[in-house]
Amino acid sequence: MDNKNIPTGRPIVFVANHQSTYDIPPLIFFLRRFHGKFISKLELMTANIPSISFNLKHGGAANIDRKDPKQSIAEILTLANNIKKNNWSAFIFPEGTRTKTGKMKNFSVGGIATLLKKNPDALVVPIAINGSYKMVQWGAFPLRPFTSMSWEVLDPIDTTGLNVEEIVKKAEDLIRAKVIEEKH
Repeated sequence: MDNKNIPTGRPIVFVANHQSTYDIPPLIFFLRRFHGKFISKLELMTANIPSISFNLKHGGAANIDRKDPKQSIAEILTLANNIKKNNWSAFIFPEGTRTKTGKMKNFSVGGIATLLKKNPDALVVPIAINGSYKMVQWGAFPLRPFTSMSWEVLDPIDTTGLNVEEIVKKAEDLIRAKVIEEKH
């Protein structure tokens, strides 16, 4: 995961496909200098998962109730304002939920649109995740610990002259071109 060419000191929206819960720790570690905040489902904040629930509750994440669009938009708006004010970055998985097969779902525009509305000059950086779904292909047991996985930070998207739908489509296309989908 190379991130040396990504500038700091400005808001960044990292857009990634989502294959498993094992996508998140490498993103946090390798992109830590960007102070990334996640858009996460509310259940993870209250699940009492060591470190994760605490950080989601107290670290500035947008914890959304997927059944309550009004609450979700308000949470993402708060995050959008905070990334602008603090030059943070945001991580968003626009598929809405992780895949269980490695096959990408279509990206939703809503969350990214809300982030970019408040941060029109934010840098949009796609990340392609490969293979992490295989680690938990059969659930938490048996866990497949020697699974080959990769996270590739792609070049930032030039958003000049593009509307949000075009930006999201471009991110999805760039990621989809890098994701290895196996035949099932």
